[in-house]
Amino acid sequence: MPAIAPYHPPPVYPPPPTTTAVTDAKAVASLGFAILGLIFALPLGLPGLIAGPIAYFLGKGARERIAESGGTLGGAGTADAGRILGVIATAVGAVVTLLWFIVILNALNDVSFGE
Repeated sequence: MPAIAPYHPPPVYPPPPTTTAVTDAKAVASLGFAILGLIFALPLGLPGLIAGPIAYFLGKGARERIAESGGTLGGAGTADAGRILGVIATAVGAVVTLLWFIVILNALNDVSFGE
């Protein structure tokens, strides 16, 4: 009887690692600054001019960190939302601040000083 090599089953490969991507903290901070900047920009103006650029640059940095992480960091959508809302908060803050300046200058122009 000829010698036949025994049958070996295919190797069992380990399951892929189940690492869940953690949302980047800068992305969450970007969205938080953008929302707060937008909320306070509507009545006041100036907080939108401050918080909007902060949100934009935090979102930009978070997006770069997420891209360089190789899948270990998540939250790209959150970072993009923070960037977009940051731009909107800046624009709204600028418009409302300009309107407040017009109102204040108009009020000061109407005041008569002892005439």
